[in-house]
Amino acid sequence: MMTIKMTIQILGMIGHRLNSETIPATGPVFDAEYIARFAQAHEQAGFDRVLIGQWSDQPDGFLVAAHAGASTKNLKFLLAHRPGFIAPTLAARKYATLDHLLGGRLAMHVITGGSDPEQQRDGDFLTKAQRYARTKEFLDIVKLSWYSQTPFQYDGQFYQVKDGFSEIKPQQQQIPVYFGGSSQEALQVAAEHADVFALWGEPLAGAQELVHSIQSYAATVTRAQPLNFNISFRPIIADTEAQAWEKAQQIYRLTREKIERKGLRHDKQQAQSVGAQRLVNLASQQVYDSNLWTGISTLVHGNHNSTALVGTPEQVAASITEYYKLGIQSVLIRGFDPVNDVIEYGKELLPLIRSKADEWDQLKKTA
Repeated sequence: MMTIKMTIQILGMIGHRLNSETIPATGPVFDAEYIARFAQAHEQAGFDRVLIGQWSDQPDGFLVAAHAGASTKNLKFLLAHRPGFIAPTLAARKYATLDHLLGGRLAMHVITGGSDPEQQRDGDFLTKAQRYARTKEFLDIVKLSWYSQTPFQYDGQFYQVKDGFSEIKPQQQQIPVYFGGSSQEALQVAAEHADVFALWGEPLAGAQELVHSIQSYAATVTRAQPLNFNISFRPIIADTEAQAWEKAQQIYRLTREKIERKGLRHDKQQAQSVGAQRLVNLASQQVYDSNLWTGISTLVHGNHNSTALVGTPEQVAASITEYYKLGIQSVLIRGFDPVNDVIEYGKELLPLIRSKADEWDQLKKTA
């Protein structure tokens, strides 16, 4: 039976200054030279796209993306956005304008918000259920602004629009919408609006469970295209398996020391989102499958993607391919030594990931 080739997509993540769990923040909070160099490193390493995150106390991601885009030619961007702080009509025009500036290289990553304190620092005091209901309305209006050729009306609980219209449309035929969240409210919104559903790094069984769960929700709504999936990991690679695990333990020590020395505000909070709580629960066991390591999750309380794949480049690429076999078409990988790890991934890991994914695609074609 013939099947359609999926072709794995590999994403990275860029920041606005040098900083990680193991490295103290260095340089100005908006380091233009670093942003450009970091984006260029991803492009040269062969990444398809990079994520630009959003936080309540950090620089504006639209400007980070614009600067990174001006410093690259082919690299695509995934710009995170939290609904609720910019009117959806304005957010739609900002994304459409930026898509033109980037030459059609933009995607939106919708982050509804899993932490009450983080949301409240920007003045948002809605409950989680209310935030997801607002996100649904936000995406309704954003898509009407992007694709409606005539003025539209919208009368929702959180947003009302009269004769809404945007003259500027995305340069792309469609801006991809990525969506994260593991709660029932999140799955319902994702089933209707997401093009790509983003998973945090979980064991194979848990990832498969989530894929099946969201697919069951997606089957209940009318969709133009099937839902795709992305999963995130923190690869720790070395020439030998033993050296990789030694490196992982050193990363654990450095992360713990940084937390103890200066504290990481968001890491002190208890996990609130369902996805973060899943990582906390997983962290009761250190290693899953062949080399999925939860050590850092125990330190940061599951508050961001922190599960690692540890081993030689061959072993890590083989593990990522097992997720690809589940129908997860893209993977986001980032290291603990941000720029240097990107360079190493480009030399040692990305070619193996693509080779193994292609081998699986060819095998499925002949099956």
